[in-house]
Amino acid sequence: MQKDSSASAPSTPTGRVRHRRRSNEVIPEVSRANGGHLLVNDNNKYKSMLIRAYSSIWMIGGFALTIYMGHLYITAMVVVIQIYMAKELFSLLRKAHEDRHLPGFRLLNWHFFFTAMLFVYGRLLSQRLVNTVTSDQFLYQLVSGLIKYQMVICYSLYTAGFMWFILTLKKKMYKYQFGQYAWTHMILIVVFTQSSFTVANIFEGIFWFLLPATLIVINDIAAYFFGFFFGRTPLIKLSPKKTWEGFIGASVTTIISAFLLANIMGRFEWLTCPRKDLSTGWLHCDPGPLFKPESYTLPGWIFRWFHWKEVSILPVQWHSLCLGLFASIIAPFGGFFASGFKRAFKIKDFGDSIPGHGGITDRMDCQMVMAVFAYIYHQSFVVTQSFSVEMILDQILMNLTFEEQQALYSRLGQMLQEGFHGRRS
Repeated sequence: MQKDSSASAPSTPTGRVRHRRRSNEVIPEVSRANGGHLLVNDNNKYKSMLIRAYSSIWMIGGFALTIYMGHLYITAMVVVIQIYMAKELFSLLRKAHEDRHLPGFRLLNWHFFFTAMLFVYGRLLSQRLVNTVTSDQFLYQLVSGLIKYQMVICYSLYTAGFMWFILTLKKKMYKYQFGQYAWTHMILIVVFTQSSFTVANIFEGIFWFLLPATLIVINDIAAYFFGFFFGRTPLIKLSPKKTWEGFIGASVTTIISAFLLANIMGRFEWLTCPRKDLSTGWLHCDPGPLFKPESYTLPGWIFRWFHWKEVSILPVQWHSLCLGLFASIIAPFGGFFASGFKRAFKIKDFGDSIPGHGGITDRMDCQMVMAVFAYIYHQSFVVTQSFSVEMILDQILMNLTFEEQQALYSRLGQMLQEGFHGRRS
């Protein structure tokens, strides 16, 4: 008997039985928790839904108030979100034991973060800052000088951080320090790539920020509810609670919502006007052809059923369908990527700052993908490529000194007078 039992046990060269180490990943057992179905009959799902709904109401309310306040407040919101995302990601690979032997090492991470912030936002908002202070000659010259040497300032700060890192290297901790250095730069690339496109969308018109961001929220909520009530078929192994029913229901809801919301948002000038400076307050402008309603005659059978002869549609609504398609089909893969990333590091959420949702990064995974697409789509298919008076003035204010602008103004005046007298003669 003893011989048989030992023969049945797996053997190792050392004669000891090796047990496979269990993973710490949080993987829900579908068959046990849900009675064989993915989300059905889960005893805790109603409590989870209430907590998630309560947090969502507060987030949506705060988001709506920020949108109402205008461009600068939305940009400030993006900056706050960036800081929280960086904090969550910095903490992901942090080891307290090693950090105790490296005083000031966390401060170095934030040094690189704020250097990257100065560089990105300096490039994005420099022209609008110039437009804001143009009326004051002293501030104009000061700001122009800072903008001219902005790259030098940022490079000097980065070089100082690089030297700081080299000087703080300690024996037996090289691997940890270089790993943190690489991790910090990856975080900067991920966070600031997304934020740069997001801020650019905001100043092109709040519409181009608000609609894509809202579609991601709608898609997420619709996927949750369709999966909650109808989910049966698992969608992807990375996210066991995602279902095909939730994915398809959310896609249809998002595309319809995109078409309807574009019509509502597109009728408010303060949402569609681009911001050329950093002042506050609502804007008034010519909305342009995309936001001017066009009438379409409906077929006769629709009139017999609903008594509608024609319908008014904004041309931008056709563009919104592309945004809706991307938000419902492609953007969710940002969430799948985040799920795989969390599984690789054996964590459930990036943080716990939002009850029922996890951390800020958990809410921004799809938003990052959507912001980049919205900017590229807007620049490729919406913005006209021809030069405008505003574009030429922006280049003059950015690249010419105050004296050169005066000389240009005098020269243009002479040319206009000569042309006027030539036409009269």
